[in-house]
Amino acid sequence: MESYEAVHTLSALAQEARLAIFRLLVEAGPEGLSVGKIGATLSIPPATLSFHLVQLKHADLVSCERRGRELIHVADFRRMNALLGYLTENCCGGDAAQCLPSQAKCKPKKTRKSK
Repeated sequence: MESYEAVHTLSALAQEARLAIFRLLVEAGPEGLSVGKIGATLSIPPATLSFHLVQLKHADLVSCERRGRELIHVADFRRMNALLGYLTENCCGGDAAQCLPSQAKCKPKKTRKSK
């Protein structure tokens, strides 16, 4: 990733609602989420949500596909990983593994046990 691409990508995420949308889509994984589910989960009105999704698409952070009658949005994990790689490529003199705090490693979500 080039620096101008990183700036474009980061600027798309530098807004509270867009960051929340992207994080929600990352959580959803490759299955993605419908526009209605995103809006309901984050309490974002449809017109506002549409605007933010367009901004994320222009930054190549989100893709959209029609599944039946629904529009499903999916995070572009390739783009996300390219950005993370760009941000950390020179960390600790090129040994990025030493720079990551232990909290940065993905941990499974705790789920409530059924009674």
